[in-house]
Amino acid sequence: MKKFFILIPVYNDWESLFKLLDEINIVVKSINNVEFNCIVVNDSSSIEAPKFHVPSNIKSIELINMIKNRGHARCNAFGIRYLSTIENYDNVILMDGDGEDRPEEIKLLANKALANENVSVVAKRIKRSEGPFFQLLYQIHKLMTFFFTGKIVNFGNFSCLTKNDIKKISVKESLWSSFSGTLKYHIQELNSINSIRGSRYFGPSKMSLFNLLIHSFSIIAVFKKNVFFRSVILIIIASYFISFAPITISMFQILLVVFNILIYLVSLRENNEQLLNSEKNKKNSIIFSH
Repeated sequence: MKKFFILIPVYNDWESLFKLLDEINIVVKSINNVEFNCIVVNDSSSIEAPKFHVPSNIKSIELINMIKNRGHARCNAFGIRYLSTIENYDNVILMDGDGEDRPEEIKLLANKALANENVSVVAKRIKRSEGPFFQLLYQIHKLMTFFFTGKIVNFGNFSCLTKNDIKKISVKESLWSSFSGTLKYHIQELNSINSIRGSRYFGPSKMSLFNLLIHSFSIIAVFKKNVFFRSVILIIIASYFISFAPITISMFQILLVVFNILIYLVSLRENNEQLLNSEKNKKNSIIFSH
């Protein structure tokens, strides 16, 4: 029997988490020969966690309480580091705890992973639930990422990773800032499923315009050397045409320089020391089982 962990970060939204666990319980019932366990990383919530009840089709739930709030991305980074030290499992599913990663798609991820056991699977977004303005910005983000990195990054955290890939990315400093960028950069072969972004169970989305910008730049920053190289080439090419439109070309070159400075500044969020020492932020853990 295969053993899967489901890694879920949470901050205060316990109501959504418990609803998600109940829905996961329904989905995994139909997945044969796989044992499912959950790891919930509590990002130093200000609201105390209610008493956990382990659904019948989930083997166990480990609640890991953190000392300081580090944010969603760094909870995932800690969880990946933590899982890299464990041997007795086959795959890890990463997902948000608010309903935006639809639990019914766990079966698609698991089946794809079981069909090709050596390759991780990502949930490729083909449809989103946000409004048209946010979706337009997301498409711009994907185009910018492809233009400056040569990579199509059309997935978020929702994925099913092999144990080998967990170990591989667990030591990459960019994981502290961007999961999807790190995975795309360091793992050459990835399978995918088509995924529809769900709606939050409770309350509005927490993804603000500023957070989207940081998220986008964090992904691009993983490829900062590619970005710098492509930008230099563009600046050189633009120089040959400066006599035709000196103001426009000069502004374009200045914007490229500013963009590279911003990417460099965002790349400073990557921190190898904090990643490798992330377990020091662990307060305690509680395992719930039947």
